[in-house]
Amino acid sequence: MVAHLLSLKWRLLLNGFRRSPGQIVGIAIGGLYALGVVATLIAVLVALRWADTETAHTAVVLGGAAAILAWAVVPLMASAADMTLDPSRFTTSAIPMRQLLTGLALAGFIGLPGLSTLLVALFTAATWWRSVPAVAGALVGAVLGVLSCVVLSKVVTTATASLAASRRFKDASSIVVFVPLVLMGPIVAGVVGGVSSSSDYLRTLARTVSWTPLGAPWALGGDLASGDVAGAGIKTLISLATLLGLFACWNALLKRALVTPRYAGGSGKRGGKLGLFGLLPATPTGAVAARALTYWLRDPRYAAALTVVPLLPVIFLFQSGQSGGYSMLIVLGPLTAFVLAWSISADVSYDNTAFALHLATGVRGIDDRLGRALACLAFALPVVLIFAVGPFFLTGDWDWLPGILGLSLGVLFTGLGLSSIVSARYTSSVPLPGDSPFKKPPGNVAQTLAVQFGGMAVLLVLLLPELVIVIVQSVTGDPTWGWINLATGPLLGVVLIVAGVRIGGRWLDRRGPELFAQLSVHR
Repeated sequence: MVAHLLSLKWRLLLNGFRRSPGQIVGIAIGGLYALGVVATLIAVLVALRWADTETAHTAVVLGGAAAILAWAVVPLMASAADMTLDPSRFTTSAIPMRQLLTGLALAGFIGLPGLSTLLVALFTAATWWRSVPAVAGALVGAVLGVLSCVVLSKVVTTATASLAASRRFKDASSIVVFVPLVLMGPIVAGVVGGVSSSSDYLRTLARTVSWTPLGAPWALGGDLASGDVAGAGIKTLISLATLLGLFACWNALLKRALVTPRYAGGSGKRGGKLGLFGLLPATPTGAVAARALTYWLRDPRYAAALTVVPLLPVIFLFQSGQSGGYSMLIVLGPLTAFVLAWSISADVSYDNTAFALHLATGVRGIDDRLGRALACLAFALPVVLIFAVGPFFLTGDWDWLPGILGLSLGVLFTGLGLSSIVSARYTSSVPLPGDSPFKKPPGNVAQTLAVQFGGMAVLLVLLLPELVIVIVQSVTGDPTWGWINLATGPLLGVVLIVAGVRIGGRWLDRRGPELFAQLSVHR
């Protein structure tokens, strides 16, 4: 039965290469990327062969501990985790539990993550190619460590199987992963700064981690290389106890999952509440605005775009702390205005085939454009005002407040007007409804890039009056120009948003069916 499970996983892996050419290219790119990472890590492990014992021990232990943590966290957060041998699929199969556990554990090595981790772990023997006991300890530790990675991953995925079946959990986890990616610069700079300020910090940390289940298997080779046989023996017991404990947890969770498989049925909800549709005016514009606001609140694809906004002050505050001044914070208002205003440039593309509702009900183009713009403006305007005014409490340079505030409002209004035109004329390749916010279907990438960058260039041209006034104030130092910009930015912005809504509405009335046909291609 174990061999049958391994054969099944291998066939499922091979079937992945029989898909469309685009998917094959994606798999090939992923394989090349994994090969590059593995080659780099192997080269580092081989180079550590000539490093001192303490340095090699620190690198191997911390790297191995990070690998175990990654195997625990990534399947929890990644909505596209490998579920080809999902335990729930064996609910009706009378497979002995011991054989099922063994087969599923070994099947975890069939695939890029398992093979890559195993290969890199075995090459820790090259790092400890200094004595026979050290090499033997490294190989034993590699096997124990990789098995711990795979079994821990199975424990996590089995324990959270019911949550993983929830679309809300998948969407939320994808967004949570996106936050540290945005903050990667400050995080890396902080870690590098902390390490550089304390040269012994990593070595102390590695010695501590080596006595925990995360680092114990990876410390065997280093302990034997330094002659600490007793320490290596104790850490071997820790690693074995950890692996047996993980198998016991997995066994209990798997029994429960097979007896009571997850249920994906819907829950009953009481009707009668209209939500935003009951709060906003009962007009076509109000209905479109209510639907758009509902999307902003409940659709994770919109939430992913909004996630960037509260992180911008964090990034700018970090950069200001590094430079010793807060002057760069004054661009926070205009930048936030651009991010929020341009976020509706693909609004119709996000609707996908649901846009048929607008065509079937005969909603006028101007009502559609105005409703979407007002929905974005409802929360964008307060945020932009706060981000435009707030930095001056830190900088104290209040002479620049009128000019920056005028520029921020001009960017917001002008961007909404231009987005109303762009989304009525062009479609973009965006995540489909129900998909991960970061999963884009194959489409006309060239057109998407051309529309986005071309639209930004047009927006820059439309903002030239406000930008010129800011430059003039910067050169002359006369705060009067700031007050001129405070009047110019909102005035021109309102004119352009009105023009954009009207032009976009007319285009939508003329090209509604053609636009829907383009959207249908991305289903």
